[in-house]
Amino acid sequence: MKKQLIIALAFSISAFSFAQKKELKVVEKAIKNNNFAEAKAALTQAESLMSAMDDKTKAKFYYLKGQALYANGKGADADIKTVLESLSKAESNYGSEINALKQTISNGLLTKGNAAYEKKDYSNASKYFESSYRVAEKDTLFLYYAAATAVNVKEYDRALVLYEELKDLGYTGVTKQYFATNSETGKEEVLDKNTRDLYVKGKSHVNPGERLTDSKKPEIVKNVALIYVSQGDNEKAIAAMKEARAESPNDINLILSEANVHYKMGNTEEFKSLLQKATEMDPTNPELQYNLGVIAAESKDMDGAKKYYNKAIELDPTYINAYINMAALVLGEEEALIEEMNGLGTSKADDKRYDELREERQNIYKNAVPYLTKALEINPESISAAQTLMNIYSVLGETEKYKSLKEKVDALTE
Repeated sequence: MKKQLIIALAFSISAFSFAQKKELKVVEKAIKNNNFAEAKAALTQAESLMSAMDDKTKAKFYYLKGQALYANGKGADADIKTVLESLSKAESNYGSEINALKQTISNGLLTKGNAAYEKKDYSNASKYFESSYRVAEKDTLFLYYAAATAVNVKEYDRALVLYEELKDLGYTGVTKQYFATNSETGKEEVLDKNTRDLYVKGKSHVNPGERLTDSKKPEIVKNVALIYVSQGDNEKAIAAMKEARAESPNDINLILSEANVHYKMGNTEEFKSLLQKATEMDPTNPELQYNLGVIAAESKDMDGAKKYYNKAIELDPTYINAYINMAALVLGEEEALIEEMNGLGTSKADDKRYDELREERQNIYKNAVPYLTKALEINPESISAAQTLMNIYSVLGETEKYKSLKEKVDALTE
């Protein structure tokens, strides 16, 4: 009786094993014929037999499942994670095959990412670039692309996570670049090494060389800081800026970015100090001079503000904001006059003083006119300059000029 039971049990196990193999052969055949719907259906049948599979058969099952879900690149993007999970369970038995498949998957995702990028669909492009990296986690350049394109669509939270990961990985983006000069155009061209060597040998290119590209780390740290700024996390932004400046101490844009963070935080002195440092590094930059003028004006240093605004104008005669702010500084001088005029009495001496102050006030208006006139020459559609100049002509009694500017202002404000 025991002997019969053992024979029956052995027969049952053999039949079960045969069923597993049969189902997996159906899956293999369907995949080979690109019939992935049939392959998935057969996998569902085979999965019901999973508890009785040995390790080798399980590995095959997961390898085939990964192939079926990927469907030669036609599978759903949402299935990629499951594809990778399945393949990871089969690596011990199908290492080389899985590595090849992962490379194919990575390339396919990169192609989709590039297509989305060309369409300016930066959100999806970023996700494809990240997925391309996650498949094999080898080429960190794709992770960098994912972060950079996330910034393009202001997906700052996601970009921050990716940038922090790049920092932790020590990513620099530094690569060796091969170049040579095109003999016909005289222009330098960057080429892969084999092509460059071939061209140089064929005499179409000369002066071959190689160099390392600039590190992406300062850019990454800078973007991290700017993201913190956008999120209102100023303390982290300042810390990140200092890290960025340590990486690239001569990057004037980093100094200006840190200065702007301090300005937003109300740290006026630190802002001014950083601007002055930037000005020393780039003394011919009119924007730096203008910003120093703004800070001086806010600090009630009117003489200093005028000096900086005039320097900005000297460096760039078309810097319209410097002209408008100079006019504002000049017109600001009338406040003290108006206060004194309003405090005068009706005596003969007071009347005389009133006339003196009125003349001084008109001179102030006349001094502001050239700056506003120049601003309108630079930008004829500057409403603020036109309105201010119109009001000045009204006070000065220059009726024709007032009427002309009133027509202009009315046209601009329609």
